[in-house]
Amino acid sequence: MPGSVIHVAPALSALAPVRRTWWPGLAGVGDPGHVALTFDDGPDPRSTPAFLSMLDKHRVTATFFLLGRMLAAAPGLGRELVAAGHEIALHGWGHRCLLARGPLGTYEDLARGYDAIADFTGAPPRLYRPPYGVLTPAAIRAARRLGLTPVLWTAWGLDWRASATAASVLATVRRDLNGGGTVLLHDSDCTSAPGSWRATLGALEPLIDGVRAHGLAIGPLREHRMVGPWSVRYPLPEPGTVSD
Repeated sequence: MPGSVIHVAPALSALAPVRRTWWPGLAGVGDPGHVALTFDDGPDPRSTPAFLSMLDKHRVTATFFLLGRMLAAAPGLGRELVAAGHEIALHGWGHRCLLARGPLGTYEDLARGYDAIADFTGAPPRLYRPPYGVLTPAAIRAARRLGLTPVLWTAWGLDWRASATAASVLATVRRDLNGGGTVLLHDSDCTSAPGSWRATLGALEPLIDGVRAHGLAIGPLREHRMVGPWSVRYPLPEPGTVSD
């Protein structure tokens, strides 16, 4: 990546419209006939099992961006995710904004989380999503050293807010969701408003049904046929918001 782009990446990577246009691979733009379903911040024994049950009911697998510290507290749940066929990815060890970390601290955070996932689940991650979507130059370098591909999202549910409801999460996701998009949700409230995961869970079934009603497949990022994280060559999907 050119040096000038590296230095503005932290600011621009947080702006969904910018990254969808200029870095569609980083935004998670993929096959126009597919929607990637992703969850951050788990695994959490208080909430993740409910998501596993809902996904199993609808025969859907997803990508879970795990926090190393959460996995270390519930390694069996991480293995359960793998056994159920879900894709395991890295969200870091902790959940600090990387703007507050230097190069060494950033690498140590990613490497510690990477090792936890590899050790506890037997499935070394290949994808990385930084906390808050803030991708710094140090994080880019650390991800490359670890063989990780950064990927963010094209649609989210604002499901971490105390005011979130199933209806608000669903409406917010649908506002920005197209075929080829990547959805960000949370299967844990460890960094969110207490109990906010229940709104996410309530939105999950109608979200899956709505995507399928539009003739789109839904699943993990490994099935999404993304291009490289910084490529601008992949054509954006045709306009058309997913809704009932």
